[in-house]
Amino acid sequence: MYTIPKTSTTEMEVTSIRLERELKDSLKRLANNKGYQALIRDILWTYVQQKSGDYRPQLSHSDIRASLAATAQQEERCVLTGKVIRPSEAMLLGFTTNGELVPLSIDSMED
Repeated sequence: MYTIPKTSTTEMEVTSIRLERELKDSLKRLANNKGYQALIRDILWTYVQQKSGDYRPQLSHSDIRASLAATAQQEERCVLTGKVIRPSEAMLLGFTTNGELVPLSIDSMED
């Protein structure tokens, strides 16, 4: 996941958000020793970057174990190149070494 430069917590604004207990517990488990609030910030920054066009790829070719042909049902962004994949456009679904399916542009797996 993308991590922004470290900002001192004294420079951050306090915000209250209500989360379901199950969601909060899941975030805590996923965060391990990092802390779930830092994980939430990383998730939100990644979302903002993807939507703003400032996306920085998080994976490399070596992270992709296999790929499947697919058709985008909604706008996606290739995790390797950052290229926008439009609805109804041919794409690949990459299976990562972590077991995730991620969007790939057709030409992203070419050397």
